[in-house]
Amino acid sequence: MLELLSEVDEDQRKVLIVDDHRLVAETVASFLEKNSEFAVTITSSLADTLQALKKEGPFDLILLDLKLPKFVSIKSVEDVVSAAGEGKVMLFSAHADRQTLRRSIDIGVRGLIPKTLPIQSLVSVLRLVDSGQVFFPVELSSDKVANGSNADLSDVELFVLRAAASGLTNKEIAADLDVSEASVKMHMRSICKKLDAQNRAHAVSIGRDKSIISG
Repeated sequence: MLELLSEVDEDQRKVLIVDDHRLVAETVASFLEKNSEFAVTITSSLADTLQALKKEGPFDLILLDLKLPKFVSIKSVEDVVSAAGEGKVMLFSAHADRQTLRRSIDIGVRGLIPKTLPIQSLVSVLRLVDSGQVFFPVELSSDKVANGSNADLSDVELFVLRAAASGLTNKEIAADLDVSEASVKMHMRSICKKLDAQNRAHAVSIGRDKSIISG
């Protein structure tokens, strides 16, 4: 779904909020549009986002949620960064592991706006990023993101591990990935091998301890 919330004045910064949680997106958009500095558009899927960037762009700032349906790999982030052109893409997520952050920064993402950030601080952060700076919360310094983790999990394996940590069953993970349950089990075996984990729960625990996943 593409939703343009207001007409754009020439001097305004165009902001695209990409989030399938409508209440979150509308709350952030409403707050930003109280400031005449911003004009906000909302999308709720990767396909709508790419379409908006092509037909409604260019956007100055893009807030990209990592938890969109079917949004599995860093390739999806790369597609958004590429389509955004000169627009500055920020990850907009309650949780983002360091491996994903590190890969995202490598392809041009301008940092992370956690959903736990006080909304009163959002305008200042957007101005900072718009000026050309990269933003991270204090607990995720650029050095920590750069160092990351030694675990070399693929994008799909990261998705499976995050989903397992969220309590999803193999059947539910398979449905999200549009693969068989056998494929999910294969990915989990690979994850356990790479993390030297005894089982699924142990892999999740190690992933959290090593900051491969959050939460």
